[in-house]
Order: sequence, then C-alpha cells, then structure tokens
Amino acid sequence: MAIKIGIINVSDRASRGEYEDLPGKEVKRLMNLWLASPWKSEYAVIPDEQELLEKEMIRMADNEGCCLVVTTGGTGPAVRDVTPEATTAVCEKILPGFGEQMRQVSLQYVPTAILSRQTAGIRGNTLIVNLPGKPKSIRECLEAVFPAIPYCIDLIGGPFMETNQEEMKVFRPRQR
Repeated sequence: MAIKIGIINVSDRASRGEYEDLPGKEVKRLMNLWLASPWKSEYAVIPDEQELLEKEMIRMADNEGCCLVVTTGGTGPAVRDVTPEATTAVCEKILPGFGEQMRQVSLQYVPTAILSRQTAGIRGNTLIVNLPGKPKSIRECLEAVFPAIPYCIDLIGGPFMETNQEEMKVFRPRQR
C-alpha cells in the first residue's frame, strides 16, 4: 500500500494561476528521489487564508490519511503569511526543533533566514512540516530535517517509510 503525503502550496498568486507551482513540484521531486517506499500525493494549491489552510491540513490528515503533510510558503513576517498560525491551530503537539534546524541551515545562505517562522507539529498520526516557498530553500530545509521524519512518523503510529539510502540517509535508533 502506498504511503500518502500531502503537499500544500500556500500562495495567493499560484492559487490564481499567475505563476507555475514550482514549490509543490520541488517537494514531489524530492520525495521521488528520497523515498524507496511507494507513495502518492494528496495535492493542493491554496491562497494565504488561514481558515482554508486549516481545513486543507485537517482534510489531508483526518480524511485522506496522509502520514506527512508538507506546506510551502506563507512562513515569513508579511501580513498574509499565516501558515505557522494555521499549523499551530490544527496540531496537538508542536515540534519547534524542525523550525530551529531549518533556520540554522538557511542562515548559512541568507541573513534573512531569521525572519522565517517555519514550524512543525503532530495531528493524530500525521506530521505537518512548514517549508519556505522557494524551490532552492525548500530543498535546503527539507534536506536538513528529513533524516528525522521517518522515525517521527514511526513514533506517532504512521506507516514505515523507507528511503533510498544513496540519496537520503535517515536516523532510526537501533532495535534491541
């Protein structure tokens, strides 16, 4: 059975068709590269509206059974950037280490990484991770936190996620 991964591009302009959804395509490309387990995506492009984003994350987690939901965009300080607020509203547990790690990695490339508000949290058996909106930054950030994602999904009762070890090495503690 294929693992389900939700991909949500949070963008006013992409949702209106003003530009191509490159962030969502980058997440799909990385999942295809890194995952050895069969997977399929649940996909959405929505405007920066907190209520819509909350409903979409809930739908993907609760109704579609996604073990992982990845959002792109909406994590900056602008008035319309509401992704962290929506994530916090729908999650039972917040995992601040994800955002801390992504900002630390991003600071190696741009000083404005301190403005980023990426976060992650758990809703039931689903891990929700907020990523930036630019494809280059998506890869840098997701590459930094993905080694912990399969084990996190194990811990919350999700499916076992295998990776292509030549492309992405993940951490799982040794079994006794």
